[in-house]
Amino acid sequence: MKISPVSNPPAISLAGRQLSFESPLLMGILNITPDSFSDGGQLTNVDSVLQQANALVSAGATILDIGGESSRPGANPVSEDEEKARVLPVLEALAKESFPIFLSIDTYKASVAKAAIERGACIINDISALRDPEMAPLAARTGAALILMHMRGTPETMQKGKLDYNDITSEISTFLELSISKALEAGIPKTKCMVDPGLGFGKTTEHNLKLTGEMDSLLKLECPIVYGPSRKRFLGDVTGHPVTDRDRATAAACAIARLAGAHIFRVHNIAEVSDALKMAEAVRRSI
Repeated sequence: MKISPVSNPPAISLAGRQLSFESPLLMGILNITPDSFSDGGQLTNVDSVLQQANALVSAGATILDIGGESSRPGANPVSEDEEKARVLPVLEALAKESFPIFLSIDTYKASVAKAAIERGACIINDISALRDPEMAPLAARTGAALILMHMRGTPETMQKGKLDYNDITSEISTFLELSISKALEAGIPKTKCMVDPGLGFGKTTEHNLKLTGEMDSLLKLECPIVYGPSRKRFLGDVTGHPVTDRDRATAAACAIARLAGAHIFRVHNIAEVSDALKMAEAVRRSI
């Protein structure tokens, strides 16, 4: 792993505010789902979501990522109507709270993203990297920022079959570069694009570890890098701990990824990761 020198992407202008990358940013996860792999069914009503949102923001989250469909390996898709029924009341409640943060909608469906943007979301976290042909025009039209993620297949199929790559970092970089080009063709400024290598989405433990240490390979794309290892299986493979006891490993992985160049960290436990990133940032700035 090469420790990358401090290099901050340009700030992203969203809803009259600036999402700045002068320091690592924390994205708090709000899964409004019954079947997510580590926290499914925990947030069952708007009040419980608001309580968790307050905790995430108080711990240092800059972005809250709201998702209404599980993307765990083997997950079955849900309908657009069901996904909207889960996330829209939450977005409306969060907007009323006037949190000093940015709201992100975790969806690959343009109709869900559109409804979320109408209720205060300003970031689209698209795990499919624009498979819905309406997603890029929507982002261009609304001015929303866009997270483009690498994934093989779908959540239902991504871990099935042979998970082989000739050169995983090169292949993912090429995929994301093509996704950025698709966004630009639709009229989305590159300054509104972010990239995510997609840990755990069609990848083995060895792939996820290699990507973590070689995050600097994505810096050439000149977009903020989102890193999302939170409580994932590869951390359990390394530590031997169950999904309920992987926050320390998550924090360690985030610190390593920061040293390698990542900018945004999508996690469940903001407080532990925040401390780890402070240490990583102190090391980076000392170089």
